[in-house]
Amino acid sequence: MSLPTQNRQWLTTQSGISNIALSSSSLPSPGPGEVLVKIHAVSLNYRDTEVIMGLYNHHSTTGSQSSALVPCSDMCGTILLSNSPRFKTGEKVLSIFNQTHLKGQVKAEHMKHGLGFPLDGVLQEYRVFDAEALVSKPPYLSDEEAATLPIAGLTAWMAVNGMRTLGQPGGKGEKVLIQGTGGVAISGLQIAKASGAEVIITSSSDEKLELAQNLGADKTINYKTNPEWEQEVLKMTDGEGVDIIFENGGAQTLRKSFDCIAFGGLINCIGYLSGKEDAMGDRTNTNVLALRRNVTLKGLLNGPRERLEEMLKFYDEKKINPVVDRVFSFEEAKEGFEYLFKGGHFGKVVVKVD
Repeated sequence: MSLPTQNRQWLTTQSGISNIALSSSSLPSPGPGEVLVKIHAVSLNYRDTEVIMGLYNHHSTTGSQSSALVPCSDMCGTILLSNSPRFKTGEKVLSIFNQTHLKGQVKAEHMKHGLGFPLDGVLQEYRVFDAEALVSKPPYLSDEEAATLPIAGLTAWMAVNGMRTLGQPGGKGEKVLIQGTGGVAISGLQIAKASGAEVIITSSSDEKLELAQNLGADKTINYKTNPEWEQEVLKMTDGEGVDIIFENGGAQTLRKSFDCIAFGGLINCIGYLSGKEDAMGDRTNTNVLALRRNVTLKGLLNGPRERLEEMLKFYDEKKINPVVDRVFSFEEAKEGFEYLFKGGHFGKVVVKVD
């Protein structure tokens, strides 16, 4: 098989979306235990925009990256060359985020092996991977759909099942509150509904809430027209609150999440779209807020390979199709990041590489 000699790739110096540049390098060669992957589709995450703008600095364990690097962590591709018995040439695969996180709880060392920072990411035509850091793509999914799963899909899966025993996913009969309609949120909606849970979802857009209802959302709240949305959640649950919350907002939403979680419930701290620093007005100690309802507050940094494989089995059984809002060409990657950063998307934004 004839291989190209050049590899086109987008590079960032972490100085802003407008400064990312399309470049090229020599085609990489796989070593022992490695594979060369031709990348077909890359999904974009909010984390990617933070890296590109030099704002991804709240994990001290990731180390630093001063030189230009290839952004992005989620890809679907085909193996062109394999030096591992794990995969054969021609198989389609997905990347895992932290390349050494294969099982169990994430450790500080794993954070040094994150795709798209501090390691070179996947917004390029070809990349060499350790075969252990890949999983097989479910055949029923398109490349664009499958590329959305390593971060958004798995983070949502961990929010629902991360506290449960591996191989025993649950959710049936539970009440789940999901904030927003981005990638993790919509993945969470699909997973929770397929699991038999009742889902409440919030958004500032009635149009997006209607789309969420079409995907199975049981109840919706517009948090612009209902700023005390936590009281609406309590009314919808007869005062009991919800069992699981996708806490995607941060500074302006966490207190409200504490106010509408059920006793013994789980708040998954996933994002911080409303800010990283709390307002000074409410200084109630987090210990007190957690103790009020015997709450578990869990920070989520994606999950291990074993959990991604568990999730993909569930997706295949339920035939869940991830929601792709818009697909950009490889040459339009900069426009894709700008579109994602504006926050108007519903589901995932994807770059088609080939």
